[in-house]
Amino acid sequence: MTYAPLLAALGHEARLEIYRLLVRAGEPGLNVGEIGSHLKMPASTLSHHLSSLVHTGLVVQQKNGREVLNRVDFDIMNQTVSFLTDECCIGLGVASEDAA
Repeated sequence: MTYAPLLAALGHEARLEIYRLLVRAGEPGLNVGEIGSHLKMPASTLSHHLSSLVHTGLVVQQKNGREVLNRVDFDIMNQTVSFLTDECCIGLGVASEDAA
């Protein structure tokens, strides 16, 4: 998996807000109207940022009749967090100047 596009998608304040809201919503997810209501974000702006999150795989959409539910792909989220923390605090070897 390539993590740079996922992290880049979360690097925009609006997308990060949407993502964090969907994380809080959990498995049931939220429809676009609910997200817009919580974040006071115009529908066109929200749609643009949601499509970026969906494109990277961070968010999945499920159509239920006329409603589209948006939810976090928690497997992708956990893999991304693991990628960032896998080598936490293992230390670094100091390269000696003689080795150069």
